Amino acid sequence: MSGPAFTHFRTCSLCEAMCGIVIRGEGGRITDIRGDADDPFSRGHVCPKAVALQDLHDDPDRVRRPRRRTASGWQEIPWDEALHEAAERLAAIQRAHGRHAVALYQGNPTVHNHGALLGGQWFARTLRSHNKYSATSVDQLPHMLAALLMFGRQLLLPVPDVDRTSFFLMLGANPLASNGSLMTAPGIERRLKDLRARGGRLVVVDPRRSETAAIADQHFAIRPGTDAWLLAALLNVVFAEKLERPGRLGDFTDGFEALAAAVAPFTPERAAAATGLDAAAIRALARDFAAAPSAVAYGRVGLCTQEFGGLAAWLVIALDVVTGNLDREGGMMFARPAADLIALGERLSLRGHFGKGRSRVRGLPEFGGEYPAAALAEEIDTPGPGQVRGLVTLAGNPVLSTPNGARLDRALAGLEFMVAIDPHVNETTRHAHLLLPPVSPLERSHYDLVFHALAVRNTAKWSPALFAPAPDARGDFEILHALARGLDAAHGRLGLGGRAVHAAFGWLGADGLVDLLLRFGPHRLSRKRLARAPHGVDLGPLTPRLPAVLATPGRRVQLAPAPFLVDLERRSASAARELPALTLIGRRDLRSNNSWMHNSERLVKGRERCTLLMHPADAQA
Repeated sequence: MSGPAFTHFRTCSLCEAMCGIVIRGEGGRITDIRGDADDPFSRGHVCPKAVALQDLHDDPDRVRRPRRRTASGWQEIPWDEALHEAAERLAAIQRAHGRHAVALYQGNPTVHNHGALLGGQWFARTLRSHNKYSATSVDQLPHMLAALLMFGRQLLLPVPDVDRTSFFLMLGANPLASNGSLMTAPGIERRLKDLRARGGRLVVVDPRRSETAAIADQHFAIRPGTDAWLLAALLNVVFAEKLERPGRLGDFTDGFEALAAAVAPFTPERAAAATGLDAAAIRALARDFAAAPSAVAYGRVGLCTQEFGGLAAWLVIALDVVTGNLDREGGMMFARPAADLIALGERLSLRGHFGKGRSRVRGLPEFGGEYPAAALAEEIDTPGPGQVRGLVTLAGNPVLSTPNGARLDRALAGLEFMVAIDPHVNETTRHAHLLLPPVSPLERSHYDLVFHALAVRNTAKWSPALFAPAPDARGDFEILHALARGLDAAHGRLGLGGRAVHAAFGWLGADGLVDLLLRFGPHRLSRKRLARAPHGVDLGPLTPRLPAVLATPGRRVQLAPAPFLVDLERRSASAARELPALTLIGRRDLRSNNSWMHNSERLVKGRERCTLLMHPADAQA
């Protein structure tokens, strides 16, 4: 191995935890990846995923140049030819069948890549199609709906102040396996152990004795899909026993009486019959939570992926509000990120919306300009006006990660034209007519626009590219910008103003846009300043932000939004059709949304087959 030795400090971009890592190597080859002890946020923590950065970069299966699918296989073609063909054929479909005949799907890795995130939003606006889909609707959409209806902003998501709380009530989450979700908290196991060491309490509600449940002070093995019953019963006890203490939240919150009336039918006894838990234990949990000096009620994927996911996501926040544990130290709080996407959304009038449109086939409501990913297959394979005939996928593998992937797999084969922006041929991208591969994560700079906004402490960190990309390589932002400009040109929309906007956008690039967000953000940082702090900058603990950041009328928290009250009645009426005693629940594989993860043998070794975890007595039954 020849060439100089190097040491590179970086944020791992493979999950939400934002762990700082140190990459060492020699002669252009990586020899070691480990946690960065000097990172002020992660403090040396790292998980096995980090080593996959090397695997992804060196992967011999990674596509490095554009490919066209032909009858005899994949054919490499030049970038300019590929981009021109993509724009012309997408525009041709829109001219022939209307602009909504081309759909866009954005996968989970988009939010781990500021170039893909910013470029994807620009391309989506240029596409001008209402057929937009993403991993959001199979992941965290219920939390975003609760945020929109309660706070007026779909991205204003509270996170647990885990480092200062004295009572952590966790529902449908297993951060010891996932590293945390909508809770950027590197080293979460250490943080939870610190909670217990300072006399705090961890209570986990999960049908399965998960890794996190195994270390909890108390584990409630709830019947799957009944979390809303438990949460409503906890609120019932709080109101019935007059344990509510909203504190300063009472000055700018509407709906206490309406919520109290709505949860009145959800007695612990009725909840016990639905959830399989003990009524006395439910009452004790409500009393303990309300009496704690500070407390967090937090729910994640287990709450989202069920029929009443939106209801459960709302009730979690409602419990925090009623007990005074929202926007206070040790409760659920709001980060103050250095690059503020919420402020940017305000300037672009992108607070969010729900139900402004309905999908063509089943009439499903849109959220934030997107339809549920579960509707994509039927919009492709159902004939008629408005049928999706073209598709662009960005960093996603929906055949593997969205509901009824088999139907989507068949539907993709019938598209007139498909473009995939992805470095691998996978279950989805194999159907693409053109495959446009971006550079590897180590060949681009990195800033976590999304996960700093979900972090349990305010920090900021800029990671430059470790390796220079090949001369003919392109990043996600460059690909998306070129497609957007080509689409405008194909539609005849490139007048003087359009050319100027595209020129400015291209000149700034993804890194320049991040720099603007940092400079105009609340901490007035810049890429240059962050570059001088390769381990990251600590910006302090979370601080109260309400009511200033609310976007509701009068800047008031809406504790009892009408759509949730209606759904609560539906939940109560469904008591007679609860799940049977034996119910199989899915455990999502780490590869589900991250299509590139399975290319790291170290991460998937031994996971070639799905494994059913079941008690022998249940298996016999």
